[in-house]
Amino acid sequence: MQAEILVVGGGLGGVAAALGALRAGRRVVLTEEYDWLGGQLTSQAVPPDEHSWVEQFGVTASYRALREAIRDYYRANYPLIPAARAWRELNPGGGHVSRLCHEPRVAVAVIESMLAPYRSSGRLTVLQPYRPVAADTDGDRVTTVTVEHVRTGDRLTVEAAYTLDATETGELLPLTGTEYVTGFESQHETGEPSAPDAAQPMNMQAVSVCFAIDHVDGDHTVDKPAQYDFWRSYQPDFWGDRLLSFRSPNPRTLAISERSFTPNPDDDPLSVVADQRVNPGDGNLWTFRRIAARKLFTPGAYESDICLVNWPMIDYFESPVIDVPDADMHLANAKQLSLSVLYWLQTEAGFPGLRLRGDVTGGTDGLAMAPYIRESRRVRAEYTVVEQDLSLAVRGDKGAVEYPDAVGVGMYRIDLHPSTGGDNYIDVGSCPFEIPLGALIPRRMENLLPAGKNIGTTHITNGSYRLHPVEWNVGEVAGALAAYCLNNGQSPRGVRNTPEHLSGFQAQLIRDGVQLRWPDVSGY
Repeated sequence: MQAEILVVGGGLGGVAAALGALRAGRRVVLTEEYDWLGGQLTSQAVPPDEHSWVEQFGVTASYRALREAIRDYYRANYPLIPAARAWRELNPGGGHVSRLCHEPRVAVAVIESMLAPYRSSGRLTVLQPYRPVAADTDGDRVTTVTVEHVRTGDRLTVEAAYTLDATETGELLPLTGTEYVTGFESQHETGEPSAPDAAQPMNMQAVSVCFAIDHVDGDHTVDKPAQYDFWRSYQPDFWGDRLLSFRSPNPRTLAISERSFTPNPDDDPLSVVADQRVNPGDGNLWTFRRIAARKLFTPGAYESDICLVNWPMIDYFESPVIDVPDADMHLANAKQLSLSVLYWLQTEAGFPGLRLRGDVTGGTDGLAMAPYIRESRRVRAEYTVVEQDLSLAVRGDKGAVEYPDAVGVGMYRIDLHPSTGGDNYIDVGSCPFEIPLGALIPRRMENLLPAGKNIGTTHITNGSYRLHPVEWNVGEVAGALAAYCLNNGQSPRGVRNTPEHLSGFQAQLIRDGVQLRWPDVSGY
Protein backbone atom coordinates (compact mmCIF):
# COMPACT_ATOMS: atom_id res chain seq x y z
CA MET A 1 0.00 0.00 0.00
CA GLN A 2 1.00 3.62 -0.39
CA ALA A 3 0.11 6.57 1.80
CA GLU A 4 1.15 10.17 2.12
CA ILE A 5 1.15 9.76 5.90
CA LEU A 6 1.21 6.43 7.75
CA VAL A 7 0.08 6.49 11.40
CA VAL A 8 0.98 3.28 13.23
CA GLY A 9 -1.12 2.89 16.38
CA GLY A 10 -4.74 3.95 16.77
CA GLY A 11 -4.75 5.10 20.36
CA LEU A 12 -5.60 8.68 21.31
CA GLY A 13 -2.38 10.00 19.79
CA GLY A 14 -2.88 8.03 16.60
CA VAL A 15 -6.49 9.07 16.12
CA ALA A 16 -5.60 12.72 16.73
CA ALA A 17 -2.62 12.44 14.36
CA ALA A 18 -4.85 11.07 11.62
CA LEU A 19 -7.36 13.87 12.17
CA GLY A 20 -4.63 16.52 12.15
CA ALA A 21 -3.25 15.27 8.83
CA LEU A 22 -6.66 14.72 7.24
CA ARG A 23 -7.81 18.19 8.25
CA ALA A 24 -4.83 19.55 6.30
CA GLY A 25 -5.92 17.70 3.16
CA ARG A 26 -3.61 14.70 3.24
CA ARG A 27 -4.27 10.98 2.71
CA VAL A 28 -3.67 8.74 5.71
CA VAL A 29 -3.34 5.05 6.49
CA LEU A 30 -4.01 4.36 10.19
CA THR A 31 -3.22 0.98 11.76
CA GLU A 32 -4.34 -0.35 15.13
CA GLU A 33 -3.57 -3.60 16.93
CA TYR A 34 -6.84 -3.90 18.85
CA ASP A 35 -10.47 -4.01 17.79
CA TRP A 36 -11.23 -0.58 19.24
CA LEU A 37 -9.61 2.71 18.32
CA GLY A 38 -8.87 5.02 21.23
CA GLY A 39 -6.15 3.34 23.29
CA GLN A 40 -6.17 4.34 26.93
CA LEU A 41 -9.65 5.88 26.61
CA THR A 42 -11.22 2.71 25.17
CA SER A 43 -9.36 -0.59 24.75
CA GLN A 44 -7.31 0.05 27.91
CA ALA A 45 -10.42 1.18 29.83
CA VAL A 46 -8.87 4.16 31.60
CA PRO A 47 -11.31 7.02 32.31
CA PRO A 48 -9.70 10.30 31.33
CA ASP A 49 -7.20 11.84 33.72
CA GLU A 50 -7.46 15.58 33.17
CA HIS A 51 -6.44 18.85 34.77
CA SER A 52 -8.69 21.13 36.81
CA TRP A 53 -9.41 23.67 34.04
CA VAL A 54 -10.39 21.18 31.34
CA GLU A 55 -13.89 22.63 30.96
CA GLN A 56 -12.57 26.16 30.35
CA PHE A 57 -9.19 25.89 28.58
CA GLY A 58 -5.97 23.90 28.37
CA VAL A 59 -6.95 21.34 25.68
CA THR A 60 -7.20 21.45 21.90
CA ALA A 61 -10.49 22.25 20.18
CA SER A 62 -10.70 18.75 18.73
CA TYR A 63 -10.17 17.15 22.15
CA ARG A 64 -12.92 19.35 23.52
CA ALA A 65 -15.12 18.23 20.61
CA LEU A 66 -14.42 14.61 21.55
CA ARG A 67 -15.47 15.25 25.15
CA GLU A 68 -18.64 17.12 24.21
CA ALA A 69 -19.59 14.46 21.65
CA ILE A 70 -19.35 11.82 24.37
CA ARG A 71 -21.81 13.83 26.46
CA ASP A 72 -24.09 14.33 23.48
CA TYR A 73 -24.03 10.60 22.78
CA TYR A 74 -25.37 9.96 26.27
CA ARG A 75 -28.05 12.62 25.85
CA ALA A 76 -29.13 11.15 22.51
CA ASN A 77 -29.03 7.45 23.39
CA TYR A 78 -29.17 6.86 27.16
CA PRO A 79 -32.18 7.11 29.53
CA LEU A 80 -30.84 10.01 31.60
CA ILE A 81 -32.98 11.63 34.25
CA PRO A 82 -33.94 15.23 33.35
CA ALA A 83 -31.43 16.78 35.76
CA ALA A 84 -28.60 14.75 34.27
CA ARG A 85 -29.67 15.53 30.70
CA ALA A 86 -29.66 19.25 31.53
CA TRP A 87 -26.27 19.10 33.27
CA ARG A 88 -23.92 21.03 30.97
CA GLU A 89 -20.84 19.29 32.34
CA LEU A 90 -22.48 15.88 32.37
CA ASN A 91 -20.33 13.28 34.15
CA PRO A 92 -22.15 9.99 33.40
CA GLY A 93 -20.23 8.05 36.01
CA GLY A 94 -20.12 10.71 38.67
CA GLY A 95 -16.52 9.60 39.12
CA HIS A 96 -14.01 11.61 41.13
CA VAL A 97 -10.93 11.12 38.93
CA SER A 98 -12.28 13.32 36.14
CA ARG A 99 -15.14 15.60 35.18
CA LEU A 100 -16.03 13.12 32.45
CA CYS A 101 -16.11 9.45 33.48
CA HIS A 102 -17.87 7.27 30.91
CA GLU A 103 -18.12 3.80 29.40
CA PRO A 104 -15.31 2.97 26.92
CA ARG A 105 -17.68 1.88 24.17
CA VAL A 106 -19.21 5.38 23.99
CA ALA A 107 -15.79 6.85 23.20
CA VAL A 108 -15.31 4.19 20.52
CA ALA A 109 -18.56 5.28 18.86
CA VAL A 110 -17.59 8.96 19.01
CA ILE A 111 -14.10 8.37 17.62
CA GLU A 112 -15.55 6.34 14.77
CA SER A 113 -17.97 9.19 14.01
CA MET A 114 -15.11 11.70 13.93
CA LEU A 115 -13.26 9.58 11.38
CA ALA A 116 -16.32 8.51 9.36
CA PRO A 117 -16.36 11.31 6.73
CA TYR A 118 -12.69 10.71 5.89
CA ARG A 119 -13.25 6.98 5.54
CA SER A 120 -16.21 7.67 3.28
CA SER A 121 -14.23 10.03 1.06
CA GLY A 122 -11.44 7.46 0.72
CA ARG A 123 -8.78 9.72 2.22
CA LEU A 124 -8.49 7.53 5.34
CA THR A 125 -7.79 3.81 5.31
CA VAL A 126 -7.90 2.02 8.66
CA LEU A 127 -6.07 -1.32 8.97
CA GLN A 128 -7.37 -3.15 12.01
CA PRO A 129 -6.35 -5.25 13.88
CA TYR A 130 -2.77 -4.95 12.60
CA ARG A 131 0.49 -4.54 14.52
CA PRO A 132 3.90 -3.46 13.16
CA VAL A 133 6.44 -6.24 12.72
CA ALA A 134 9.15 -4.82 10.44
CA ALA A 135 10.38 -1.66 8.78
CA ASP A 136 12.82 -0.66 6.08
CA THR A 137 14.96 2.45 6.10
CA ASP A 138 17.21 4.27 3.67
CA GLY A 139 19.76 6.22 5.63
CA ASP A 140 17.84 8.54 7.95
CA ARG A 141 14.46 7.92 6.34
CA VAL A 142 11.81 5.27 6.87
CA THR A 143 10.74 3.83 3.53
CA THR A 144 8.21 1.13 4.46
CA VAL A 145 6.55 -0.42 7.49
CA THR A 146 5.17 -3.97 7.46
CA VAL A 147 2.13 -4.70 9.61
CA GLU A 148 0.64 -8.09 10.47
CA HIS A 149 -2.98 -9.05 11.11
CA VAL A 150 -3.04 -10.22 14.72
CA ARG A 151 -5.40 -13.13 14.02
CA THR A 152 -4.67 -14.32 10.48
CA GLY A 153 -0.98 -13.47 10.22
CA ASP A 154 -1.54 -11.77 6.86
CA ARG A 155 1.01 -9.03 6.19
CA LEU A 156 0.84 -5.69 4.40
CA THR A 157 3.71 -3.37 3.60
CA VAL A 158 2.95 0.35 3.57
CA GLU A 159 5.13 2.96 1.89
CA ALA A 160 4.67 6.54 3.06
CA ALA A 161 6.31 9.94 2.81
CA TYR A 162 5.93 10.34 6.60
CA THR A 163 5.55 7.67 9.24
CA LEU A 164 4.17 8.49 12.69
CA ASP A 165 4.75 6.16 15.63
CA ALA A 166 1.63 6.34 17.78
CA THR A 167 2.01 2.88 19.29
CA GLU A 168 1.66 2.48 23.04
CA THR A 169 5.28 1.36 23.48
CA GLY A 170 7.14 3.14 20.68
CA GLU A 171 7.30 -0.08 18.63
CA LEU A 172 8.67 1.63 15.51
CA LEU A 173 11.72 3.02 17.30
CA PRO A 174 13.64 -0.28 17.47
CA LEU A 175 12.16 -1.52 14.17
CA THR A 176 13.56 1.54 12.36
CA GLY A 177 16.80 1.81 14.33
CA THR A 178 15.74 5.17 15.74
CA GLU A 179 17.66 6.17 18.85
CA TYR A 180 15.55 5.93 22.00
CA VAL A 181 15.71 5.60 25.77
CA THR A 182 13.80 3.53 28.29
CA GLY A 183 13.41 3.70 32.05
CA PHE A 184 15.14 6.10 34.39
CA GLU A 185 17.80 8.48 33.06
CA SER A 186 20.64 9.45 35.37
CA GLN A 187 20.84 12.74 37.21
CA HIS A 188 24.19 13.25 35.50
CA GLU A 189 22.42 13.23 32.12
CA THR A 190 19.28 15.23 32.96
CA GLY A 191 20.07 17.21 36.12
CA GLU A 192 16.67 16.21 37.50
CA PRO A 193 16.30 16.42 41.30
CA SER A 194 14.36 13.13 41.45
CA ALA A 195 16.67 11.14 39.15
CA PRO A 196 19.12 8.48 40.40
CA ASP A 197 22.92 8.73 40.17
CA ALA A 198 23.12 6.03 37.50
CA ALA A 199 20.76 5.35 34.63
CA GLN A 200 18.29 2.49 35.14
CA PRO A 201 16.98 1.61 31.65
CA MET A 202 14.88 -1.33 32.88
CA ASN A 203 13.25 0.63 35.70
CA MET A 204 9.82 1.47 34.28
CA GLN A 205 6.41 2.31 35.69
CA ALA A 206 3.97 -0.47 36.51
CA VAL A 207 1.51 -1.67 33.89
CA SER A 208 -2.12 -2.37 34.77
CA VAL A 209 -4.85 -4.52 33.27
CA CYS A 210 -8.06 -2.73 34.13
CA PHE A 211 -11.56 -4.19 34.42
CA ALA A 212 -15.14 -3.11 35.07
CA ILE A 213 -17.46 -4.41 37.79
CA ASP A 214 -20.92 -3.81 39.14
CA HIS A 215 -22.57 -5.13 42.33
CA VAL A 216 -25.84 -7.05 42.09
CA ASP A 217 -27.72 -9.80 43.92
CA GLY A 218 -26.28 -13.31 43.86
CA ASP A 219 -22.84 -14.87 44.00
CA HIS A 220 -20.75 -13.94 40.97
CA THR A 221 -17.41 -15.19 42.24
CA VAL A 222 -15.01 -16.02 39.40
CA ASP A 223 -12.95 -19.19 39.32
CA LYS A 224 -9.92 -19.02 41.57
CA PRO A 225 -7.07 -17.58 39.46
CA ALA A 226 -4.09 -19.88 38.93
CA GLN A 227 -1.70 -17.38 40.58
CA TYR A 228 -4.04 -16.35 43.39
CA ASP A 229 -2.00 -17.87 46.22
CA PHE A 230 1.11 -16.03 45.01
CA TRP A 231 -0.62 -12.66 44.76
CA ARG A 232 -2.53 -13.14 48.01
CA SER A 233 0.76 -13.31 49.93
CA TYR A 234 2.64 -10.74 47.84
CA GLN A 235 3.83 -7.78 49.95
CA PRO A 236 6.18 -5.11 48.53
CA ASP A 237 8.60 -3.70 51.09
CA PHE A 238 7.17 -0.18 50.83
CA TRP A 239 3.47 -1.09 50.65
CA GLY A 240 2.61 -1.28 54.35
CA ASP A 241 0.49 -4.40 53.88
CA ARG A 242 -0.15 -7.09 51.32
CA LEU A 243 -0.77 -5.80 47.82
CA LEU A 244 -4.25 -7.36 48.01
CA SER A 245 -5.60 -5.05 50.69
CA PHE A 246 -7.16 -1.62 51.02
CA ARG A 247 -3.94 -0.26 52.55
CA SER A 248 -1.26 1.30 50.38
CA PRO A 249 1.03 4.33 50.25
CA ASN A 250 -0.50 7.73 49.68
CA PRO A 251 1.11 8.76 46.35
CA ARG A 252 1.75 12.34 47.50
CA THR A 253 2.96 11.71 51.07
CA LEU A 254 3.95 8.00 50.96
CA ALA A 255 2.21 7.57 54.34
CA ILE A 256 0.33 4.28 54.55
CA SER A 257 -3.38 4.95 54.29
CA GLU A 258 -6.52 2.83 54.07
CA ARG A 259 -9.07 3.43 51.36
CA SER A 260 -12.73 2.58 51.70
CA PHE A 261 -14.80 0.46 49.34
CA THR A 262 -18.56 0.90 49.36
CA PRO A 263 -20.41 -0.47 46.33
CA ASN A 264 -23.44 1.56 45.24
CA PRO A 265 -23.22 4.24 47.94
CA ASP A 266 -26.20 6.49 48.56
CA ASP A 267 -24.41 9.53 47.15
CA ASP A 268 -25.62 12.21 44.77
CA PRO A 269 -23.57 11.98 41.55
CA LEU A 270 -24.95 15.35 40.46
CA SER A 271 -23.04 16.96 43.31
CA VAL A 272 -19.66 15.41 42.47
CA VAL A 273 -17.00 18.01 41.69
CA ALA A 274 -13.93 16.23 40.36
CA ASP A 275 -10.96 18.48 41.01
CA GLN A 276 -7.59 16.92 41.79
CA ARG A 277 -6.28 20.26 43.04
CA VAL A 278 -8.58 19.80 46.02
CA ASN A 279 -8.85 16.04 46.37
CA PRO A 280 -7.33 13.15 44.38
CA GLY A 281 -10.71 11.45 44.75
CA ASP A 282 -9.47 7.98 45.61
CA GLY A 283 -10.80 7.79 49.18
CA ASN A 284 -13.68 5.49 48.18
CA LEU A 285 -12.39 3.21 45.46
CA TRP A 286 -15.91 2.58 44.15
CA THR A 287 -16.61 6.19 43.22
CA PHE A 288 -13.01 7.00 42.27
CA ARG A 289 -13.34 5.78 38.66
CA ARG A 290 -17.06 5.03 38.51
CA ILE A 291 -18.17 5.14 34.85
CA ALA A 292 -21.95 4.70 35.23
CA ALA A 293 -23.79 6.22 38.20
CA ARG A 294 -27.18 4.47 38.40
CA LYS A 295 -28.88 7.53 39.91
CA LEU A 296 -28.24 9.58 36.75
CA PHE A 297 -30.42 7.21 34.73
CA THR A 298 -34.12 6.44 34.90
CA PRO A 299 -35.04 4.04 37.73
CA GLY A 300 -34.37 0.44 36.76
CA ALA A 301 -32.14 1.26 33.79
CA TYR A 302 -29.07 0.13 35.73
CA GLU A 303 -29.14 -2.57 38.39
CA SER A 304 -25.98 -1.08 39.82
CA ASP A 305 -23.33 1.54 39.26
CA ILE A 306 -20.49 0.39 37.05
CA CYS A 307 -17.05 0.87 38.52
CA LEU A 308 -13.78 0.81 36.60
CA VAL A 309 -10.96 -0.83 38.53
CA ASN A 310 -7.67 0.98 37.97
CA TRP A 311 -6.50 0.96 41.57
CA PRO A 312 -3.13 0.69 43.33
CA MET A 313 -3.40 -3.07 43.90
CA ILE A 314 -3.57 -3.94 40.19
CA ASP A 315 -0.24 -2.25 39.40
CA TYR A 316 2.15 -4.91 38.08
CA PHE A 317 5.76 -3.96 38.76
CA GLU A 318 7.46 -7.34 38.84
CA SER A 319 9.12 -6.71 35.47
CA PRO A 320 9.01 -4.29 32.56
CA VAL A 321 7.19 -5.40 29.41
CA ILE A 322 9.40 -3.43 27.01
CA ASP A 323 12.69 -4.75 25.60
CA VAL A 324 12.46 -8.01 27.54
CA PRO A 325 12.23 -11.48 25.95
CA ASP A 326 9.32 -12.62 28.12
CA ALA A 327 6.98 -9.63 27.79
CA ASP A 328 3.98 -11.82 26.97
CA MET A 329 4.49 -13.82 30.15
CA HIS A 330 4.56 -10.68 32.26
CA LEU A 331 1.44 -9.30 30.61
CA ALA A 332 -0.24 -12.63 31.40
CA ASN A 333 0.95 -12.27 35.00
CA ALA A 334 -0.53 -8.76 35.13
CA LYS A 335 -3.88 -10.25 34.07
CA GLN A 336 -3.56 -12.85 36.81
CA LEU A 337 -2.95 -10.06 39.33
CA SER A 338 -6.11 -8.24 38.22
CA LEU A 339 -8.20 -11.41 38.39
CA SER A 340 -6.71 -12.16 41.81
CA VAL A 341 -7.75 -8.70 43.03
CA LEU A 342 -11.29 -9.40 41.86
CA TYR A 343 -11.34 -12.85 43.47
CA TRP A 344 -10.00 -11.37 46.72
CA LEU A 345 -12.72 -8.70 46.68
CA GLN A 346 -15.39 -11.34 46.10
CA THR A 347 -14.15 -13.80 48.72
CA GLU A 348 -11.92 -12.49 51.49
CA ALA A 349 -13.16 -8.89 51.33
CA GLY A 350 -16.74 -10.18 51.40
CA PHE A 351 -18.34 -8.89 48.18
CA PRO A 352 -19.58 -11.97 46.24
CA GLY A 353 -22.11 -9.73 44.46
CA LEU A 354 -19.35 -8.06 42.47
CA ARG A 355 -19.85 -9.01 38.83
CA LEU A 356 -17.14 -8.81 36.18
CA ARG A 357 -18.38 -6.72 33.24
CA GLY A 358 -16.26 -7.83 30.32
CA ASP A 359 -19.06 -6.68 28.03
CA VAL A 360 -18.23 -3.12 29.07
CA THR A 361 -14.49 -3.37 28.39
CA GLY A 362 -14.59 -5.61 25.32
CA GLY A 363 -11.96 -8.10 26.42
CA THR A 364 -12.45 -11.80 25.69
CA ASP A 365 -11.34 -12.76 29.22
CA GLY A 366 -13.55 -10.27 31.08
CA LEU A 367 -10.74 -7.75 31.47
CA ALA A 368 -9.81 -4.70 29.39
CA MET A 369 -9.05 -5.45 25.76
CA ALA A 370 -5.51 -4.06 26.12
CA PRO A 371 -3.09 -3.46 29.01
CA TYR A 372 -2.57 0.08 30.25
CA ILE A 373 1.11 0.80 29.65
CA ARG A 374 2.05 4.09 31.28
CA GLU A 375 5.61 4.41 30.03
CA SER A 376 6.78 3.96 26.45
CA ARG A 377 10.12 3.85 24.75
CA ARG A 378 11.00 7.52 24.25
CA VAL A 379 12.72 8.99 21.24
CA ARG A 380 16.06 10.74 21.57
CA ALA A 381 14.73 14.11 20.53
CA GLU A 382 16.10 17.52 19.62
CA TYR A 383 14.74 18.68 22.98
CA THR A 384 14.07 16.57 26.06
CA VAL A 385 11.61 17.85 28.65
CA VAL A 386 13.11 17.50 32.13
CA GLU A 387 11.74 17.75 35.65
CA GLN A 388 13.11 21.23 36.25
CA ASP A 389 11.13 22.50 33.25
CA LEU A 390 7.81 22.05 35.04
CA SER A 391 8.32 21.02 38.67
CA LEU A 392 6.40 23.30 41.01
CA ALA A 393 9.13 22.86 43.62
CA VAL A 394 11.78 24.09 41.15
CA ARG A 395 9.85 26.67 39.15
CA GLY A 396 7.52 28.03 41.82
CA ASP A 397 5.66 31.19 40.84
CA LYS A 398 7.75 31.54 37.66
CA GLY A 399 5.60 28.83 36.11
CA ALA A 400 6.82 26.20 33.69
CA VAL A 401 9.43 27.00 31.07
CA GLU A 402 8.02 28.82 28.05
CA TYR A 403 9.32 27.29 24.82
CA PRO A 404 9.70 29.41 21.68
CA ASP A 405 8.58 26.35 19.69
CA ALA A 406 5.49 25.58 21.82
CA VAL A 407 2.87 23.50 20.00
CA GLY A 408 0.40 22.80 22.78
CA VAL A 409 -0.21 22.74 26.52
CA GLY A 410 -0.84 20.24 29.26
CA MET A 411 -1.14 19.90 32.99
CA TYR A 412 -0.85 17.02 35.42
CA ARG A 413 1.18 16.33 38.50
CA ILE A 414 4.37 14.37 37.88
CA ASP A 415 2.65 11.12 38.82
CA LEU A 416 4.88 8.03 38.70
CA HIS A 417 3.45 4.74 39.87
CA PRO A 418 5.63 2.14 41.61
CA SER A 419 8.23 0.85 39.21
CA THR A 420 10.03 -2.29 38.20
CA GLY A 421 13.18 -1.04 39.92
CA GLY A 422 11.52 -1.19 43.33
CA ASP A 423 10.68 2.52 43.58
CA ASN A 424 7.66 3.75 45.48
CA TYR A 425 5.43 6.47 44.03
CA ILE A 426 7.16 9.62 42.83
CA ASP A 427 4.54 12.36 42.92
CA VAL A 428 5.67 15.95 42.38
CA GLY A 429 3.57 19.07 41.95
CA SER A 430 3.64 20.51 38.45
CA CYS A 431 3.17 23.89 36.80
CA PRO A 432 0.86 24.11 33.81
CA PHE A 433 3.30 23.32 30.99
CA GLU A 434 3.81 23.68 27.27
CA ILE A 435 4.69 21.02 24.69
CA PRO A 436 7.87 21.90 22.76
CA LEU A 437 8.05 20.97 19.09
CA GLY A 438 11.64 19.86 19.66
CA ALA A 439 10.36 16.95 21.76
CA LEU A 440 8.59 15.58 18.65
CA ILE A 441 11.65 15.65 16.37
CA PRO A 442 14.16 12.78 16.48
CA ARG A 443 17.81 13.80 16.58
CA ARG A 444 18.58 11.89 13.39
CA MET A 445 15.56 10.47 11.57
CA GLU A 446 13.97 12.81 9.02
CA ASN A 447 10.49 11.44 8.29
CA LEU A 448 9.61 9.53 11.47
CA LEU A 449 7.67 11.41 14.15
CA PRO A 450 6.58 10.27 17.61
CA ALA A 451 2.86 10.82 18.11
CA GLY A 452 2.08 9.73 21.67
CA LYS A 453 3.87 8.86 24.90
CA ASN A 454 7.11 8.24 22.98
CA ILE A 455 8.11 11.92 22.62
CA GLY A 456 11.25 13.40 24.15
CA THR A 457 10.37 13.30 27.83
CA THR A 458 12.22 11.57 30.66
CA HIS A 459 11.04 8.81 32.96
CA ILE A 460 10.02 11.58 35.35
CA THR A 461 8.30 14.04 33.01
CA ASN A 462 6.52 11.21 31.22
CA GLY A 463 4.46 11.12 34.42
CA SER A 464 2.88 14.44 33.39
CA TYR A 465 2.91 14.10 29.61
CA ARG A 466 1.30 10.62 29.39
CA LEU A 467 -2.29 11.64 30.16
CA HIS A 468 -5.22 11.65 27.75
CA PRO A 469 -5.40 15.31 26.61
CA VAL A 470 -1.62 15.64 26.27
CA GLU A 471 -1.32 12.45 24.23
CA TRP A 472 -4.12 13.76 21.97
CA ASN A 473 -2.39 17.15 21.60
CA VAL A 474 0.94 15.51 20.74
CA GLY A 475 -0.67 13.27 18.12
CA GLU A 476 -2.69 16.10 16.59
CA VAL A 477 0.45 18.23 16.23
CA ALA A 478 2.47 15.35 14.75
CA GLY A 479 -0.17 14.77 12.09
CA ALA A 480 -0.44 18.47 11.34
CA LEU A 481 3.36 18.77 11.16
CA ALA A 482 3.70 15.95 8.64
CA ALA A 483 0.98 17.56 6.51
CA TYR A 484 2.60 21.00 6.82
CA CYS A 485 5.92 19.57 5.65
CA LEU A 486 4.31 17.96 2.61
CA ASN A 487 2.32 21.11 1.81
CA ASN A 488 5.36 23.38 2.12
CA GLY A 489 8.27 21.23 0.97
CA GLN A 490 9.90 21.36 4.39
CA SER A 491 11.29 18.87 6.89
CA PRO A 492 10.17 18.73 10.54
CA ARG A 493 13.61 19.92 11.58
CA GLY A 494 13.42 22.73 9.06
CA VAL A 495 10.05 23.84 10.40
CA ARG A 496 11.43 24.07 13.93
CA ASN A 497 14.67 25.78 12.98
CA THR A 498 13.36 28.23 10.35
CA PRO A 499 11.65 31.20 12.03
CA GLU A 500 9.15 31.90 9.26
CA HIS A 501 8.09 28.24 9.04
CA LEU A 502 7.90 27.86 12.81
CA SER A 503 5.68 30.93 13.14
CA GLY A 504 3.62 29.80 10.14
CA PHE A 505 3.09 26.34 11.62
CA GLN A 506 2.22 27.76 15.04
CA ALA A 507 -0.27 30.15 13.41
CA GLN A 508 -1.88 27.20 11.64
CA LEU A 509 -2.16 25.31 14.94
CA ILE A 510 -3.84 28.30 16.57
CA ARG A 511 -6.34 28.50 13.69
CA ASP A 512 -7.05 24.80 14.21
CA GLY A 513 -7.79 25.36 17.89
CA VAL A 514 -4.50 24.28 19.48
CA GLN A 515 -3.70 26.38 22.54
CA LEU A 516 0.02 27.24 22.74
CA ARG A 517 0.21 29.20 26.00
CA TRP A 518 -1.50 29.11 29.38
CA PRO A 519 -3.35 31.99 31.01
CA ASP A 520 -2.14 32.97 34.46
CA VAL A 521 -2.97 29.87 36.53
CA SER A 522 -1.01 28.19 39.30
CA GLY A 523 0.07 24.57 39.45
CA TYR A 524 -0.71 21.91 42.02
